[in-house]
Amino acid sequence: MADDEEGRLPGIPEHSIATSLPQGLADLGGMRSRLARYGIQFGVSYIGEVLGNPSGGFKQSTHYDGRLELVFEIDMEKMIGWKGLTFFANGYQIHGTSISADNLGVLMPVSFIEATPATRLFELYFDQKLFNDKVSVRFGQLAADSEFILSDGAGAFLNGTWGWPSITAEAMPNGGPAYPLATPGVRVAFNPNDQVALLVGLFNGNPAGPCGNEDPQVCNPHGLDFRVSDPPLLMVEGAYKYHQGGGQLPGTIKLGGWRQWGDFEAARDPDRVIDGDYGLYAIIDQMIYRLPGEGNPKGISVFGRVIGAPSDRNLVDIYWEAGMTFSGMMPSRPNDILGIGFAYTGISDDVSAFQKASGDTIISDYEALIEIAYTIHVIPGWTVQPDFQYFWNPGGHAPDPDDDTKAVPNAAVFGVRTSINY
Repeated sequence: MADDEEGRLPGIPEHSIATSLPQGLADLGGMRSRLARYGIQFGVSYIGEVLGNPSGGFKQSTHYDGRLELVFEIDMEKMIGWKGLTFFANGYQIHGTSISADNLGVLMPVSFIEATPATRLFELYFDQKLFNDKVSVRFGQLAADSEFILSDGAGAFLNGTWGWPSITAEAMPNGGPAYPLATPGVRVAFNPNDQVALLVGLFNGNPAGPCGNEDPQVCNPHGLDFRVSDPPLLMVEGAYKYHQGGGQLPGTIKLGGWRQWGDFEAARDPDRVIDGDYGLYAIIDQMIYRLPGEGNPKGISVFGRVIGAPSDRNLVDIYWEAGMTFSGMMPSRPNDILGIGFAYTGISDDVSAFQKASGDTIISDYEALIEIAYTIHVIPGWTVQPDFQYFWNPGGHAPDPDDDTKAVPNAAVFGVRTSINY
């Protein structure tokens, strides 16, 4: 059986541990290669992690959580001759317990895989490419956090805020169209050249619908609600890629925003309703040092995001982060990545004013995080990540559940994650 043009057996995804396995294990019974002839490719991945807080929070203990993911992708041109059309679906089996909810009460979740244990569908869509692949139209059940508000530096970390930031998770109804809740929508991408990109997405604005004080993941327990009647969410993002340092140091700038329709409670007066919500953001990713060697992609990169939303209707009105990654730091381990990042979640002044007027003892102001992570590439498709996180003012300086006269203490979290893609 011939390998494909990249040296992989047909049907095996890029960055899969299968590329390091004997053919009999990589392509069980020849199933992957047979399906590939019809344009069908599948992948299985597992993330498991142990996380504990020896100090701080309102409880100290160790937690395990894990996520099994199954992905299917079909090239419809190979299957039925429809040029440019792709079908995609993925789903999760989520298990374990959440250190963020059970021990800390933080706004920036310790892990981006933390969720209510469940087996659920996530994304399910068709993607049609047009005009020599310069335009892509995606429609179906979509997650905004798979494409919008992303920084290249985010992949080096465990905390969920580096992906879908705390400000959007708090501002949008039931967390918005983001893991683990996707929602029906349509996304149009325009890439006229290698430097410029434009993304426009229109989503059903509430992935779980009216849910009261219930966990939205319980209200939409398996990702099968496919709601289309809630007030919509519009997201727009533009990106520009460039090179510095004689063309050796690539960078990207992104500007974007969102507009959410519907009714929102006023922060100072919960009985008053405000029409709609919105936010604006800017992102930068910049390589500042490239390791010697022609075309070497390794080196030091920095990143930053700043996001704002109105104070009068949001718990969080400002969010910013900054960090750096160093890939190839040790010549003997060229694929390892060190990441160091700081994130700040600012509580709205209107929310703080309402708490003071209500006579609360503990007044919210901000939550801050520093994370240091090191990604060890054991073999292609298998990584191990030791991780350290420290939180100032968990929950934005929230009261301790056992004693509301004092705030939840600052917390240190240590952990290790392993990820396997097959």
